[in-house]
Amino acid sequence: MGRHSLPDQYEAGGSGPRPRVRGRQVAVATALVLTVAGGAAGAVRSGLLSFGSSCRDHPVRLELAASPDIAPALTAAAERARENDITSDGRCVAVTVTASDSYKVADTLSSDRKTDAQVWVPDSQLWIDRITATSAATDLTPAGAVASTPIGVAMVPMAAKSLGWPEKTYSWTELAGATMTDDSLKLGAADPARSATGLLALTQLSTAAAQVKGGQTQAAAMMKTLAQRISDSDSQVVDTLPRDSSGTELGNPKRNEALVLTEQAAYAYNSSADGGSSVDMFYPKDGSPQLDYPYAMVGQLTTDQSRAALRFMNYLRQPARARLLQKYGFRTSADEAPEAVVTGAGGSSPQPFAQDPVQPATDTALQEVLGTWTITVQSARLTTVVDASGSMSEPVPGTGGQSRMDVTKASLLQALATFTAEDEIGLWEFSTKLDGDRDYRVLVPTERLGDQKGGGTQRDRLSSAFAALQPVPNGATGLYDTTLAAYKSATASYTKGKFNALVILTDGVNQDPGSITRAKLISELQKLTDPGRPVPLIMIAVGPDADRQEAEEIAKATGGSGQSVTTPSQIQSVMLKAIVAAGTAGTGGDN
Repeated sequence: MGRHSLPDQYEAGGSGPRPRVRGRQVAVATALVLTVAGGAAGAVRSGLLSFGSSCRDHPVRLELAASPDIAPALTAAAERARENDITSDGRCVAVTVTASDSYKVADTLSSDRKTDAQVWVPDSQLWIDRITATSAATDLTPAGAVASTPIGVAMVPMAAKSLGWPEKTYSWTELAGATMTDDSLKLGAADPARSATGLLALTQLSTAAAQVKGGQTQAAAMMKTLAQRISDSDSQVVDTLPRDSSGTELGNPKRNEALVLTEQAAYAYNSSADGGSSVDMFYPKDGSPQLDYPYAMVGQLTTDQSRAALRFMNYLRQPARARLLQKYGFRTSADEAPEAVVTGAGGSSPQPFAQDPVQPATDTALQEVLGTWTITVQSARLTTVVDASGSMSEPVPGTGGQSRMDVTKASLLQALATFTAEDEIGLWEFSTKLDGDRDYRVLVPTERLGDQKGGGTQRDRLSSAFAALQPVPNGATGLYDTTLAAYKSATASYTKGKFNALVILTDGVNQDPGSITRAKLISELQKLTDPGRPVPLIMIAVGPDADRQEAEEIAKATGGSGQSVTTPSQIQSVMLKAIVAAGTAGTGGDN
């Protein structure tokens, strides 16, 4: 599934970065539609098409699904378009706007389920990218961006003043750290799994934290703290603010004095707040990610619908509509921070509200943060099983002679840093006849990372065990017996309230002639699987000798997934991606 490029005149150059285009080549029919639509839109701008009242007799009707924050502005624009008899090919354009949470629309389109919308305006490009990465998804044709708004941290005035607002500026980690060290300053946010605001801010926070020593562990700890104050949606998180500015609700454990919030959401809150309550806005000095409100056509539209959709997009780009969007608290130019919008949102100099937005986060960074968030919110119980066969001594091209095992160990140590003290992690290794007749050996039992034993913690023991992993000379891959034994152990020790999973890393196929068959393994795994106590198997095929198809077949029996990486350095990101997939697939059970 892919997104299709449009003629330059339909790119919304003044309202955000041009969307990245990737995916399948556009169908010939759609290309023809867009070509004709370009001429039609040009004719409209030139005044060649009729604007007479007769256009109302047979209007082109469009259903537009929009993120709830921008839906009121688009509704107002659609009403003005009808009042002004805006036409496409002489027919009125009648747009009906429906407020729809972006993550819900994305879920529908990702699975190619039917939607009534011909046009979609989510709050962020990340939803478009997520859909275009899914082969079974509905076709989307992007046509630029409608508006933008930066993400910062809004606080009630009493809390903001205590941190020196507006004269004092903070980075993302400093702002988050301030809320962690002050029990009276509680920070709330929307669920990153459902909110682009929450995800983009959390990714920026994680990226900033990773720049310092121990930063990944610090970021995970911040996520753990933030997870206690999460709301399901952006609108719900605003409802957690104190209801008045008298201070009587400050300290109420159900209320948040600070929120991860967009400028527009703060503007809307301050514009409608009753009783004089308001928020002040911190713009982090290391840069603000932004929501960019892409405009996309959904599925295969008729020629009339495509022309009308592009006509309405062009209408939104006109100066009068830009002023309308600003009245609703949005920015419409990458080069301008409207003073009325900034002050309405609670921004004030010298807060860096006019600086350029940070570069959009990569898909890999977003997936890694989502994976870390998934295991952080629930806490994780993971048993990691690593292939120690002789082939793990093979060098990895481009690493200066490092072996598969060397790169695997480095990736596992990096992944370990993302877990908190509450997570439970264990380590097995396997090769043929590794421990007597058994193909596997338990190196570190699965226990809580923060538990003290002897002179160190479980994290210390795991770090040492990862670093000490070595390939077994002439060892073969005893995959099937190991997988069954490890899965029996993981299901038998299932812990309620945590994300339970088994992670197996292998660079080859089963080489133990005395083991059970693949069919027998799959049958036994299916018998052990309990939907009420889910333990998804995440099997990662590493390198050219591993079998991705077999990994998928085996893991699928447990509700898990098979993954493949060309180099062990990709293990961390693939593992986290698989954890996200397992979490969103409904394998949470009674967690």
